[in-house]
Amino acid sequence: MDHNSRVLEAPSLEVDSTVDGAVDHKDDPAKKSSSGSWKSSYFIIGMAVVERFAFKGIETNLISYLSGRLGESTAVAAANVNMWAGIATLMPLLGASVADSYLGEYRTIVLSSLLYILGLGLLAFSVQLSSGSSPVQLQLVFFFFSLYLVAIGQGGLKPCLQAFGADQFDQEDEEERKAKSSFFNWWYFGLAGGVTISILVLSYIQDNVSWSLGFGIPCFLMVLGLLLFLTGAETYRYSIKKDQRSPFVRIGRVFVASAKNWRSITPTSEEEVAQGDIPHQQGSYQFNFLNKALVLPRGSEENKKACSINDVEEAKAVLRLFPIWFTCLGYGIMSAQPSTLFTKQAITLDRSIGPSFHMTAASLQVFRSLTVFFLIPIYDRIFVPIASSFTRKPSGITMLQRIGTGIFLFILTMVFAALVELKRLKTAEQFQLLDMPKATLPMRAWWLVPQFIFFGISDLFTSVGMQEFFCDQFPSELRSVGLSLCSMITGLGNLLSSFLISMIGRVTSGDGGDGGWFSDNLNRAHLDYFYWLLAGLTTIELVVFLFFAKFYIYNRSSTI
Repeated sequence: MDHNSRVLEAPSLEVDSTVDGAVDHKDDPAKKSSSGSWKSSYFIIGMAVVERFAFKGIETNLISYLSGRLGESTAVAAANVNMWAGIATLMPLLGASVADSYLGEYRTIVLSSLLYILGLGLLAFSVQLSSGSSPVQLQLVFFFFSLYLVAIGQGGLKPCLQAFGADQFDQEDEEERKAKSSFFNWWYFGLAGGVTISILVLSYIQDNVSWSLGFGIPCFLMVLGLLLFLTGAETYRYSIKKDQRSPFVRIGRVFVASAKNWRSITPTSEEEVAQGDIPHQQGSYQFNFLNKALVLPRGSEENKKACSINDVEEAKAVLRLFPIWFTCLGYGIMSAQPSTLFTKQAITLDRSIGPSFHMTAASLQVFRSLTVFFLIPIYDRIFVPIASSFTRKPSGITMLQRIGTGIFLFILTMVFAALVELKRLKTAEQFQLLDMPKATLPMRAWWLVPQFIFFGISDLFTSVGMQEFFCDQFPSELRSVGLSLCSMITGLGNLLSSFLISMIGRVTSGDGGDGGWFSDNLNRAHLDYFYWLLAGLTTIELVVFLFFAKFYIYNRSSTI
């Protein structure tokens, strides 16, 4: 009888066990039976799907609004879209730092969501400020102010939401560790679904019903998404931060201290171990000049402390990743094209489906997200096991091999895009439509579909590979920063794309400001030249990437 009682009590003790380093909404130790895991993740994934629906609903068709309703030229509109998208993808770096150092992930998510909703509301309201066919100055100010308010809001929401979702699973529990891996699969699956619906529904409403309604729906859904997220507040696990200092301050201090101590003798490995007795990390003997940060300069105040070994190792990890990060910027430039120039091409083509229905130009972007949506399960369930049988690696191929494969596919994508654009120009010439920019060319929009599909396949390798790489290779306490730096690649890429388009447009347009590669009359423009240029630059990038990847030392052998 006593034995049976003990057997019955064991599950109860396991269910009521707490999660180390986490509390519940009452600041009590978080219990596994009542917090975290899937019971919390559904709320978080739902919020993420709504956020991507809202953001893509603005980004996808933004160039059509700028060049149509606001009357901007193709080059200016494309540059403005790239500038906004670039800044929007740089914001997560700031958001992650604020969350890690000051507010915490939960508060940052709530405050960022409120800014997001305010920006979307003002965006919808700005459409109503126009008078007649031309925009007024107040509308332009209101529109761009609200647009960048959205960028700031998503900058705090995007990195914190994913990190907060991952925090709902206990890394020390075997079952929850497996569930955490599944969480990321469902995360990307949900985002692809939200993007797909957004492109199909909102782009049609914006082009055929109302821009005000097209911008208002994302605002309404974001309100519902925030309410959904708040509903799960009592089920969440809230991580306890061990070090409240900003990671940027910690890493920056290492570089500053090393520079100040440049004349001092670099500490030996024995001296390092004596100070901290930490386990050896692979690659820790690289960049030994940073070890000078472990020494206090002569004449320093007694209460002043040298940098810790952990701080120095974090700085080394970031420095070791920089060449890989830099050579991935070409991906960011590539990612700017579908929502800008690809969409402008589609506007000139025959987009009819049947006798009466016409799909919007922006809706072609759905093929990119659909490709990712359907290929993620195939990659995970079929490609990885087959590749693993040859390479003997659990992931099939290494993270850097995955990124390199995606970069190569982007080269093929740009080559195909250039050939399709050349055919479009020849069609305009053949049917004597070169000087009729608003005429629909007798060429089906389906010609553009393969380049969107190629883009999706490339994303599957490069985008997902980069997120896995920068999350895994950064120190554990800086993984949110690693994800933010990954997002920063896309942001800087958009800014570089904007710079290229602006500079090339000025150089090739001549003294009159008309014509050139990005002429408002796309039938006289030469987007094909730009695509060939991108293909060439990406080829150079791939060569440099392969060089650095060859000598890169992974932090943990289990990740290779």
